[in-house]
Amino acid sequence: MSNANELVFFGRHEIDPRTLLYYEWRQRLESGYPVAEFESDVRALATADHADPTACWTLFDRLENTERDPGWGYDESDLPEPTAPQSFESMDSDLSDAELFERIHGGWLGRCVGCTLGKPLENGFVWTPARIREYLERARAYPLTDYVPALLPPLTKYPLNPSWPVSVQGCIDGAPRDDDIDYTVLGLHLLETSGKNFTRSDVADAWLEHLPFLQTYTAERVAYRNLIDGLAPPRVARYRNPYREWIGAMIRADIFGYINPGDPVRAAALAARDAGLSHTGNGVYAAMWAAALVAAAFTADGIASALSLAQQCIPEGSRLSVAVAQVIADRESGMCWEQAVAAIHRRHDHYNWVHAIPNACLVAAGLLWGAGDFTRTIGLTVQGGCDTDSNGATAGSVAGILVGTAIPAHWTDPFHDRLHSAVFGYDGSRISDLARRTRRLAASTT
Repeated sequence: MSNANELVFFGRHEIDPRTLLYYEWRQRLESGYPVAEFESDVRALATADHADPTACWTLFDRLENTERDPGWGYDESDLPEPTAPQSFESMDSDLSDAELFERIHGGWLGRCVGCTLGKPLENGFVWTPARIREYLERARAYPLTDYVPALLPPLTKYPLNPSWPVSVQGCIDGAPRDDDIDYTVLGLHLLETSGKNFTRSDVADAWLEHLPFLQTYTAERVAYRNLIDGLAPPRVARYRNPYREWIGAMIRADIFGYINPGDPVRAAALAARDAGLSHTGNGVYAAMWAAALVAAAFTADGIASALSLAQQCIPEGSRLSVAVAQVIADRESGMCWEQAVAAIHRRHDHYNWVHAIPNACLVAAGLLWGAGDFTRTIGLTVQGGCDTDSNGATAGSVAGILVGTAIPAHWTDPFHDRLHSAVFGYDGSRISDLARRTRRLAASTT
């Protein structure tokens, strides 16, 4: 299905029965379930101006009752908290307190920078790598080495994300509010109040008490609705939630890497516990992968080593593991970045642009071809398309950990050490203060 056609469904409210029906059909189709025969019925209801909700739910239930094809080629057992192989050995961090703070601070700053860089280009239906390059060349800003400039007056051909007035070059005053940053802030709050032994019920309470419903999207919005309706984990993640393998849990994962420097297994386990409130399968695996990658960045011998360690923390037979391994193999074969990104889109453009699998691949590509250079890493990651702000945030987090506070000043100066947040009580927080609080958690054992 082309992105142009899918836009019809993506543009509706995320919990509209027609939208949920369509994306549940897509989720099943992508996950080894023989549901192709339902296509005409799904489209008839999903495209209707006033479809009967009862008819939507009836067909939805039929989709849910299908059995996975026993010959499907992946192993994605729905474990509540997948773990790394028994043979995995975590790395001890011998960073001093000062070095640890600097690296964590770099991670926070890098996440804010990468997110801000990608915000104006966030819409995978429009901003393909080719369109991004076309726009940036027109703006004399390709390849990206600074924030995205705005072409004024705005051109219909290049519809920047509505957040552009606070996220383009020359208009940034503090890290702009974004869910990619909100969840890092909320994760810090969760860990400070509930400790590292938090439960999924603790995660649910943190959402309901500190996160506005309308600042949640896709899987998180469905899970939030399910919580309000009285559902409890693990059903919260599963009930009428077709977005359960999208990127939402992955964007929440970095904080668990920050507090477990050199321990990707522990970081992945905590991320899985958090992710399980709203996601399953590759949605959870992507969160584990991101958290492990962030944790490994503190002590691994370079990006390739960190990616290898992160790979060990997710099920080897999963689509995510196979997909990221292909990116790593492309790098080892000598492909250039442009070829690798084209290959990622060729393999995975059947997924929605917010799905976890293509976005994790683009993060991996940005990190590998960025080769430790902060500016090149986030620039390449955003130029790869899909969920540009989320990908820029994750890649920026890892690249920031590698360089610490040596991130070039033109990236961080517009923040004035502050971020905007929808998390209750945290708007205007100092980034350096959040990093200090994170460092205290990283040094604790409970």
